[in-house]
Amino acid sequence: MKAPAWKLGCLILASAGLAFLSTGCKKVEPLKLACNASAPSIYPGDAETVTATASAVSTKKKWDVIYNWSGPSVTGNGTTATVATGSLDPGNYTVKAEAKEGKKGKEGLKPETNAACQSDFTVKPFDPPTLSCSASPTVLKPGDSATITATGLSPQNRPLTYSFSSSGGSVSGSGSTATLSTTNAPAGGITVTCSVSDDKSHGASATTSVQVQAPPPPPPPKTQALCTVSFDRDAKRPTRVDNEAKACLDDVALNAQQKADATIVVVGNSAPPPEKKHKNRHAHELTAADLAANLAAQRAVNTKDYLVTDKGIDASRILVKSGTSGQNEVGDYLVPAGANFDGDVPGTTGVDETAVKAQPRNPVVKHHHHKAAASAQ
Repeated sequence: MKAPAWKLGCLILASAGLAFLSTGCKKVEPLKLACNASAPSIYPGDAETVTATASAVSTKKKWDVIYNWSGPSVTGNGTTATVATGSLDPGNYTVKAEAKEGKKGKEGLKPETNAACQSDFTVKPFDPPTLSCSASPTVLKPGDSATITATGLSPQNRPLTYSFSSSGGSVSGSGSTATLSTTNAPAGGITVTCSVSDDKSHGASATTSVQVQAPPPPPPPKTQALCTVSFDRDAKRPTRVDNEAKACLDDVALNAQQKADATIVVVGNSAPPPEKKHKNRHAHELTAADLAANLAAQRAVNTKDYLVTDKGIDASRILVKSGTSGQNEVGDYLVPAGANFDGDVPGTTGVDETAVKAQPRNPVVKHHHHKAAASAQ
């Protein structure tokens, strides 16, 4: 008959077909083995070790225990194995260990000298990054720029790459910052999208917005002072537009022709005459101030007449006013469409052109009277 599965050689006696056990025999426990992973779940690249712990190991001299390991990317060394997790895809994995005891070179040959165990662990996929996006400033004048800042976070500290796009203007940059230019962008809101991705193709995006203000309205056009015509040269005809004035008024006419929507304003002025009374043809007495006002108005009307008659400017485009410069002159002004002459040149008064009529420029013809001389015969 076979010997029982007892270890360490009890003395067996056989005689006449009967078996006897020596009284010193003891039953010995079989070898046992337990495996334990250092972490039940990890990310690719994290450290992972598996430890095998043997129990009921024989105490016999010259006996030892050897270990064998198996599993994906596993390297065993005695009671400990390491797993190269960087090469593993997310999923569930098993590491196995086997222990054998016995004399060197004969480990595991005897019954109950083998044991095995296994430990499971999970490789988790990397968490995707998170992202926030901000702009500074958020309100811009047309043509101004804003700094865009993207703040990404990878839970497992994976390397991150950033990119930017915008619904208006143009955005450019490197790393986690970019510049939004609003050159040629219309007024209104612009949305900037920040994007981030890690080296495992996981990504995230976030948006921020800026407001481009409407450009301020252009300043209103202003009245432009042109040349001034002097009336000091002809004391006998102090309101006549003389030939010296033609160069100035030709330039006024040219400005009017070049700016068809502009208005011409002629402002007559007069130096104060001596304080004495004058009489007109209706025998009304005039003060010096009245006479000055009449001269100023007449000069302005005569100037307009030259521009209309000689230069062909539409009379409706020329306004006639009198001023208070105290000089014998007419000031000429170009008033663009939308400009406010009275605001730009205060202190003038409109001339009633129904009461003040234009005077001809032609010089007075002098008539010479000769007395007939009788010849004596």
